[in-house]
Amino acid sequence: MSHPGTSRGGEVPVPVTAELKLLRVALDVPLPTLFDYLLPEGMIAEAGDRVTVSFGRRRLIGVVVERATQSDLPRTRLKYIAEVRSDAPRMPADWIALIRFLAAYYQRPLGEAVVTALPPRLRSLRPLPRDARRIVRRTDAAPASDSLKEGAKRALLEILALAPLGENELIKAAGGTPGRSRSALRALLAAGWVEQTAPGAGTRFVPTHPPTPAQSAAYERIASATGSFRSFLLHGITGSGKTEVYLKLIAKALERGGQALVLVPEIGLTPQLEARFRHAFPETVLAVLHSGLDDAQRTSSWLAAARGEAGVVLGTRLAVLTPLPRLALVVVDEEHDTSYKQQEGLRYSGRDAAVYRAKLADCPIVLGSATPSLESWYNCLGGRYERVDLPERAAPGAHLPAVRTVDLRTEPVERGLAHSLQRAIAARLARKEQSLVFINRRGYAPVLACEACGWVAGCDRCTARMVVHSVDRRLRCHYCGADEPIHRSCPTCGNPDLRALGSGTQRVEETLREMFPAARVLRIDRDSARRRAELSRNLEAVHRGEADILVGTQLLAKGHDFPNLTLVGVLNADAALLSTDYRSPERLFATLVQVGGRAGRREQPGEVLVQTRFPGHPLYAALARNDYAGFARRQLDEREAAGFPPYLFEAALRAEAKTLAAAMGFLARATALAPPNDGVRVYDPVPHVITRRAGLERAQLLVQAAARPAFQTFLAQWCERLFAEAPRDLRWHIDVDPIEFD
Repeated sequence: MSHPGTSRGGEVPVPVTAELKLLRVALDVPLPTLFDYLLPEGMIAEAGDRVTVSFGRRRLIGVVVERATQSDLPRTRLKYIAEVRSDAPRMPADWIALIRFLAAYYQRPLGEAVVTALPPRLRSLRPLPRDARRIVRRTDAAPASDSLKEGAKRALLEILALAPLGENELIKAAGGTPGRSRSALRALLAAGWVEQTAPGAGTRFVPTHPPTPAQSAAYERIASATGSFRSFLLHGITGSGKTEVYLKLIAKALERGGQALVLVPEIGLTPQLEARFRHAFPETVLAVLHSGLDDAQRTSSWLAAARGEAGVVLGTRLAVLTPLPRLALVVVDEEHDTSYKQQEGLRYSGRDAAVYRAKLADCPIVLGSATPSLESWYNCLGGRYERVDLPERAAPGAHLPAVRTVDLRTEPVERGLAHSLQRAIAARLARKEQSLVFINRRGYAPVLACEACGWVAGCDRCTARMVVHSVDRRLRCHYCGADEPIHRSCPTCGNPDLRALGSGTQRVEETLREMFPAARVLRIDRDSARRRAELSRNLEAVHRGEADILVGTQLLAKGHDFPNLTLVGVLNADAALLSTDYRSPERLFATLVQVGGRAGRREQPGEVLVQTRFPGHPLYAALARNDYAGFARRQLDEREAAGFPPYLFEAALRAEAKTLAAAMGFLARATALAPPNDGVRVYDPVPHVITRRAGLERAQLLVQAAARPAFQTFLAQWCERLFAEAPRDLRWHIDVDPIEFD
């Protein structure tokens, strides 16, 4: 069903002629439909073009999705497209196919999915910024420079007579007033005397290390799929050189004239990888895409990718939604990471979208991890993915670290650190080696409490405790971001002796500084590295040996190579063992393998000490044996017995309202609206574990099915009813393949 934007009063009805063309346009509005618009005579538009349209009293940017032969509404109510935007490439057919698939699978309106897949600047009515990286060169139509009078135009032409230049370099070389030079450049472009072209795109590859036999074998096997769609799971232990395999595969794709898409889970991984990629491909245009970029940077990278100028696109999950006209290889590094799942709007999995993207492009995809997701491992067992192993570390003489548990039931502990861990850190300091103390909890302490009356500092907007941050003496909610000063006394009984209970990275840092006053302690977490440049500086300091002890969260667990780090101590690991979330053991095992893998990556042997009250737990035993296959087999058996993914399919219907009764009432009504389907089970609604978040009360219900086609049919029919019935003062969404339940 399609509708036009509401016409303004007084508008002249559109005349009906046989030549009129009807286009269906995607708009970012909260309605599950596309919108029909007429194309004015003489204007050209095809599927994939960005257009400006009138919608009610607003003007919006939309994307033409398809042509239509008829509309549900009379043509006299249809409106014209106001403008076809030509400042960016047309979205190709495979891009539209990708977004159609994601919208259908994740149950979001196609219009919302199409438009929100674009960078913010491409959804804006503002003109796109000029790409200053494009090369300016003089054309044959340009007159001799001495035929022009002195001025900015003549100066620019004289400079370009020597060699083409990038726009910024050209303006700088011209001297004088930059604004006047840019104005002169626009005039030269309009006259056709100069032109702008893409930067050169060489394919020279500079390998960092000669490949090991295992790396060469992995490369040869994956490269054999060049030009066809095949899915590979590159299962390489930490330090096995998965990135070297990626780089060699990318070099092959570039040699064949293709583009490579490389996804990483976190913004924190991009600075180090970006530098490595630029070294490996010094002549190739590299486009970096993630949410930490400003609008101009993100737009520029997106355009370079969409125009085919960028040979390599490196980014987080949003990069998978970028048009790539010559896509020849897709790589998903750390494919198990939960950061690949979008948690708002179009709640897609970047990993799964990448697999479908590779299928559309008919190219190979490589999913790399030391601890693959159980879904990917299951796909290997079922023959849908091909497993390629890297079983040894790539650096000569390097071996996996020895993993040992520290029994907190018998071991003396001082301020959260067991004595054996303290001794191990002291030994590394004596040998001038680095240590990492890992605790996946930022802040100073998770609880501020009054022991006199039992008061605990909680968030007024969430059913969560406020976390103590000592650096700026604030209490912060890690769910909604609310913060306030630390209380001087208990607001209930007036007791001035409030206690900070538990430990976070800030408290561990303080403890280590007091225990080892001569050591250089560096904390790296989201509080200490809020800006990308800060994180890069801190990581460089570690590489230069300017830190003896690192304290960090998961930000340090992935992808970093610290040659002199030989000890990892893990605090508070048991919390995940006690979780009710069936995914917690998988995540804990992956985290411990990843953070432990930072140790012993060169000749010096590495050691991992895990503080625990459950030293005999099978998870820790598998970790000590480096037995991922055994761990995965046990987890899959448990999930099959319990009826959890990947042996069935799940979706969560969630509601947020001002009162819990309203949210629960909507979910009860939704249960009644569920279409009959014997293969789908709808569970009763329950409040979220964190019931109130950012001032809204939250509830959810779970839906499960054994067969995906029947499940998708059920969800599509259900969503259509929910869109028609849901009250406007309530938020709701369906999360297909959910990974979070808090």
